[in-house]
Amino acid sequence: MKKLLIASAVSAAFAVPGVAFAQAKPPAVPTLDKVLEASGISVSGYMDVAYTYANKNIETGFSDRVFDSQNNSFGLHQFGLTVAKQPKEGFGGLVNLTVGKDAQVIHSFPESNPLATPPTATNQTSMFDVTQAFMQYATGSLTVIAGKYATMHGTEVIASTGNTNFSRSILFGAVPFTHTGVRATWALSDQLSLMAGVNNGWDQLTDANKGKTIELGGTWNPIKPFTITASGMSGKEPTTTTTDGTRTSLNIVASYTIIDPLTVGLEYLSVSQDNVGGVGTKQKYDGEALYVTYMITPKLRGVLRLESFNDKDGFHFGLGTPATAAKYKEATVTVSYLVNDSFEARVEARSDQATKAVFTDSTGATGKTLMTGALQGLYKF
Repeated sequence: MKKLLIASAVSAAFAVPGVAFAQAKPPAVPTLDKVLEASGISVSGYMDVAYTYANKNIETGFSDRVFDSQNNSFGLHQFGLTVAKQPKEGFGGLVNLTVGKDAQVIHSFPESNPLATPPTATNQTSMFDVTQAFMQYATGSLTVIAGKYATMHGTEVIASTGNTNFSRSILFGAVPFTHTGVRATWALSDQLSLMAGVNNGWDQLTDANKGKTIELGGTWNPIKPFTITASGMSGKEPTTTTTDGTRTSLNIVASYTIIDPLTVGLEYLSVSQDNVGGVGTKQKYDGEALYVTYMITPKLRGVLRLESFNDKDGFHFGLGTPATAAKYKEATVTVSYLVNDSFEARVEARSDQATKAVFTDSTGATGKTLMTGALQGLYKF
């Protein structure tokens, strides 16, 4: 009996630490997303891969497109990455990188040519672009950013995930992509915000002519389904290597959700510039677009875009060249299948028509119409 008691005591002595050790699990290692969440840093990105086909030669011939000027090609259009820390109070910042074929189009001066509208890259070999990089300070209803940031103009945006069509509208290519300067936003209420800023001009990382551009804007959301945004800019922009002219633009964007599955959007744009056709002259272009978006099912979306663009002076497509002075119309139908929160597949058909024979085919023959089709895959993370 004595030996049995001693053996039980010894067993218990060894068993208790074993039980305690088994119950004391090592601390869990926090995952990267938890670390970033705790630090207030957000990281997001996406990939845009597509196949495009055109019945005209839009690679080396005339194109009214911005990103999808490929005759018959698969391509990585965009890989986008955004890292941001934007607290409601105090200092923060954001960096947005774009890699892929589309990055060749959106470069700012000095890599692009500021005489073109929009600027045409003089070195279009780089498929890497620092699209946005700005510091931020927020206090109360006021937020100020300084650096390089996206324009206020337009319904559509550079990032593919922010649009419901694959191809960009003509109006998207008729406004600046980015600005470098300072912009302030005042949230006067939940329904009204005002914006004001000063920058180097249209797509200018450094100023090509030393003249600054003033921007003003506002967003009004009187009721939840309806939003209207108006923005305007004015400033000196180069017209030749030795001449400047005041460029003024006005853009109005409205969106109204009629019923839960149906949303209608409208956009109007007007741009004019002095001294484009010579000192003392003024040229302009303007256009409007209609967007109709309908959620057929929770995973199936249909979008119709109708657009009219008047470049009667050839200011936008030819900087005053009469050969491209024309009126343009386009109709686009895009159907998207939302597989899950991360992946979306799109199919699109688009028809463009001009009042002049500006489009060329593979033989060099010209025509007034252009037909394109596309398949697109979008992955978000």
